[in-house]
This record gives sequence, structure tokens and C-alpha cells, in this order.
Amino acid sequence: MLYNSEQLATFKSQTFAHLIVEEKGHLLTITLNRPEKKNAMNPVLFRELAFALKYAKHNHEIWGVVIAATGDVFCAGADLKSFMGHTEETISKIPEPKGEIILGDVFTRLHKPCIAKVHAPVYAGGFLIICGCTHVISVEEATFSLPEVKRGLFPFQVMQSMLHIMPARTVLDYCIRAKSLNAAEAEKTGLVTKVVTKETLDIEVQSLVDEIFQYSPSAIRLGLEAFDNLKKVAPGEAHTYLKQMLSLAVDTEDAAEGISAFAEKRKPVWKGK
Repeated sequence: MLYNSEQLATFKSQTFAHLIVEEKGHLLTITLNRPEKKNAMNPVLFRELAFALKYAKHNHEIWGVVIAATGDVFCAGADLKSFMGHTEETISKIPEPKGEIILGDVFTRLHKPCIAKVHAPVYAGGFLIICGCTHVISVEEATFSLPEVKRGLFPFQVMQSMLHIMPARTVLDYCIRAKSLNAAEAEKTGLVTKVVTKETLDIEVQSLVDEIFQYSPSAIRLGLEAFDNLKKVAPGEAHTYLKQMLSLAVDTEDAAEGISAFAEKRKPVWKGK
């Protein structure tokens, strides 16, 4: 674990430098809030985002996460100056992680629905966020760009995240030719789940949250865990592993409630356990 239970227990008392966090009901909304730097991710923002996602993962009261952003860019990727040694004063007191933060892995191991609420352009390492989410709702005006090769770099980690979403040749083409996609093109490739208008973005995201929360959070959590772990299971052992996961799901309180509600012809009351 990057953070232990004692550290995560301090979440609600933390002061964040570059995030706005709101826990409402079973939803945690995480808003990137470094607009003066186009929400570019420096080490502090990296650490804060990982801390918030780990809190969501280990809190059974959190059934889903929304990632939003302030300013005129959703995320410009990594802040290269800060990672090359430039430091800045910060009010953040987030605990130091117990290992290196690999953001793609943090998203993959969240094992809960995560919705990117994209209101503006996404560049470079910002793809780690949207590719790590289970759903991406984007406004029509948003663009999605991978300019790394123009700077003598390559989107290595982004490439890995994109390979879970689209065909290899498509990924390589975007990385090699510094492709920029509009929202409609991104939707066709699977990078974006749904394209909406600016006026309906909030409504569409909330509608998706409401729909997801109708269903068993424990079943979804175990399903996303299985989806993640299947990459590490030998092909000949996949069905054995999935049968074990089904047994875990059957033993949950949510499964008992879901079966009872079905028999009694009523809506289930989920506990996420």
C-alpha cells in the first residue's frame, strides 16, 4: 500500500494544495485545481491525487469517483520543470507515500467506477487520468493531444494505458504522429464514452452516477478487481479464478439483499459490503 489505514484516516482533515475534494453521499468528487499551470501534474499534485484515490479505494462508503478540473485545460500532463528539480512552496501536508507513485496503476487498482468529467483539452500525461477512468464524459469542444514527440519525448506510460482501450496500431499511430483528436474522434476510438454539450455536462455526469448507484457497489468492486487481475491470470486458469470471484460475490451482504429484493419485488438497499 502507498498509504496505510492510519494515514488514510486523516483524509478529511487534510489541506490540499492542488485539489478540491468533496465527499457527498457515496460519491467522491476530485477536482484538479492548478489552473494557472493548466493543471499540469507536479509531485505535490501527483501525491494528492494518489492519496485521494487510495482513500476512495479503501473506504466502502465511497461507491464511485468523479474527476473534474478547473480552468481552461483539463490537464496538460506532467509539469516537467517540477520533475526536473524546480520546487515550490506548498500548503499540502499529504503524507509521503511508502513507494513510488505509478498513476496508471493507482487508477487501475481503484476497483470502483471512476468518471472523468472533461470540460476542456487534455494533453500528454493527462491521458493517464482519462484512460484510468471507467467512463469519460466530454464536451464537444474538448480536444485530446499527445505532443510528446515534438519535445523529444515519448508517451510511454500513456501508451500502456491506451492499449487497454484501443488497438495497438491505433495507439502507436497517435503516439508516433503526435495526433490530436476532437471529441467526436475520441469517442469513435473508445477514448471517450459520451460527447455532450457544455450545458448538459453536469446533468450527464450526475445521471451516469445515479444509474451506477442503482446497482450493487460490492458486485461492481469485485468485478473491477477481477477485470484488473485477469491480466495476471494464465489463460487456462481464468475461469477457475472467476469462479472464485463469483463465490466471493455470492457471500456478500449485497448479494443476499439483491436476491431478497428480487423475490420480494422491491428495490434493493445496498450496503456496499
